[in-house]
Amino acid sequence: MLARLYQRTKSSMQSGRARTGQWLLEVERDEPQRADPLTGWSGSGATQTQVQLQFSTREAALEYAAGHGLTVEIVPLGTRTLKLQAYADNFR
Repeated sequence: MLARLYQRTKSSMQSGRARTGQWLLEVERDEPQRADPLTGWSGSGATQTQVQLQFSTREAALEYAAGHGLTVEIVPLGTRTLKLQAYADNFR
């Protein structure tokens, strides 16, 4: 199974840096979602995608994945670019 490993980023709603150093491991979906004929909601039988594991270090997460036979894709931490513009630019 394929899993994604990434570092948690700071939420835009928080001012502190709590829980920003944690690493999250999520299992990727291996089957497509299908619509329920009765309700129309989409879903699948893969319950592993609902679990999100937290680790304090990257090495601990990789060790866990290796022990459970997961293929890990490490997602790099995104860099945010700031678009500088003036309020007057909205009216051009």
